[in-house]
Amino acid sequence: MEVQLKPWGNSQGIRLPKTVLNEAGIQPDDTLVVKAEKGRIVLYRSTRHKTLEERAAEYDGKLNLDGELDWRGDPVGNEVW
Repeated sequence: MEVQLKPWGNSQGIRLPKTVLNEAGIQPDDTLVVKAEKGRIVLYRSTRHKTLEERAAEYDGKLNLDGELDWRGDPVGNEVW
């Protein structure tokens, strides 16, 4: 697929078809990394980790942290208790 570079303010821009973005798994407002290498421009989604607030928002503030949790269980090896 070919796209054309066009002026956009003091910069240049291209429009990427929705089908291409969907295939690449890129959503509106995603942060992309831009690299120029050997005559190519490479775009890919940033792997920025979510903040604690962003993660908590996905659970509507309901993290089910009530009470204690017994994570130890019975010894299964040479653990010293």
